[in-house]
Amino acid sequence: MDMLTLILIAIGLSMDSFAVSVSNGLTIKDLKFGYAVIIALFLSIFQGLTPALGWLIGIKIEHFITDYDHWIAFLILGFIGLKMIVEGIRSDDKQHILKLSITVLLAQSIATSIDAFVIGIGFAVLKIGIVTPIIIIGTTTFLFSMIGLRIGKFLGYKVGKAATIIGGIVLIGIGTRILIEHIFIS
Repeated sequence: MDMLTLILIAIGLSMDSFAVSVSNGLTIKDLKFGYAVIIALFLSIFQGLTPALGWLIGIKIEHFITDYDHWIAFLILGFIGLKMIVEGIRSDDKQHILKLSITVLLAQSIATSIDAFVIGIGFAVLKIGIVTPIIIIGTTTFLFSMIGLRIGKFLGYKVGKAATIIGGIVLIGIGTRILIEHIFIS
């Protein structure tokens, strides 16, 4: 997998964390830099490590699905992308004040990283090493989370919705590209 595709996957995956960060930025009064870093670290660590868990599971089942790996990648990315688009469209425009406890932050981190777990399985199926993706996904998520927290203070919830929808479109595009490459190039 080329670096551009990996970066686009990382950006697509980070959109859920970005949207959550925008929402958090709206709800946290007087957000301090240190607190923003803690939020972004939680989101990025989970987002970076869950693909590794998916990858470990994926390498165990890879030999069963080698002939269909491109279809699996297409379906996984397409499903995740569609899910993100639907979530972006359906999300509530109202600003809710939320007390961001460790429990809430853990729940946000887990919820936003489920898609990355599935992507990790896809990486294993496609025989892609996991170290570089972990670093890129984690770093990208950290950056987008920090940006989202800052934007949340200024622009409002609509930006988070649009980011989720755009992230979904990007993931669908990547899945389609993988499928087309395997069908027409292989």
